[in-house]
Amino acid sequence: MKKALHLLAAIVFTCAFASLAQAQAPRTWVSGVGDDVNPCSRTAPCKTFAGAISKTAPCGEIDALDPGGFGTVSITKSITIDGTGTLAGIMSTSANAITINVASTDVVTIRGLTIDGNCNGLQGIRVINTMPKAVNIEDCTIFRFTLNGIDWSTTGGTLGQLNVRNTVSRNNTGDGIAATSSVGQVKATLEHSSFIGNGNGVHAKTNSRITVDQCQLSGNSSNGALADGSVGVARISHSAINNNGASGVSATTGVVSINSCDIYNNAGTGASGGAAVETYANNRIQANGTDGCASCTPRGNN
Repeated sequence: MKKALHLLAAIVFTCAFASLAQAQAPRTWVSGVGDDVNPCSRTAPCKTFAGAISKTAPCGEIDALDPGGFGTVSITKSITIDGTGTLAGIMSTSANAITINVASTDVVTIRGLTIDGNCNGLQGIRVINTMPKAVNIEDCTIFRFTLNGIDWSTTGGTLGQLNVRNTVSRNNTGDGIAATSSVGQVKATLEHSSFIGNGNGVHAKTNSRITVDQCQLSGNSSNGALADGSVGVARISHSAINNNGASGVSATTGVVSINSCDIYNNAGTGASGGAAVETYANNRIQANGTDGCASCTPRGNN
């Protein structure tokens, strides 16, 4: 009898383990006409990202089959969410659209989504607690949030990487993108992206290193780029910084470096160096409220 009970227990455990493994697929699917009770397979997709994420294995991928609003989601593991080519989106009401709270070894990729704050959403994409190994944001549009479009605010870890490519963060009340960490260092690389119509376009806060290349930082109500945190650095090259309500670039307690940039038609100073603005002779700074940068540090002609 005892042997039979042990055998039965082993069978139950094995079946339960197999069922759990089966529930976590490496690739899952969502559809505007799906249902979260489904297994999120290609032929039986889920309705929301939140419904699909629990059925997706770590390092797996959630793909959108067709147009739809797939709801806010909290990410707690390595994963890719991809809506490329399907008009996939998230509309957030009084909440963060995407919250990333993962381990230091995790990598998260968000690709091909329209992320709409509906004029009362909080943050578009927010990274909190421990620094992930990397967060990749590609081919997304993030807009109409009451705080920041992209917000990295971590409190643990040693080094994290934020990569933003071919993305627009616009018309957010706070910053187009802001990065800070109370410990360690966050390194951000922004390329071929636009940060327009926000409070500040790009905001380098404490322990952040932001590199900006071939981007548009324009039409923001305050600064195109601001570095104001302890050890906050923004290095900007080959970018247009114009029509902002305050300075084109400003460094109050951090460092901003500008190289091969067009800085014009800003209401305040083209480049304001309360702390350190490093400039090269290949920038064009003109037609601003105040041109030039008397307190800037020249860095040569190359």
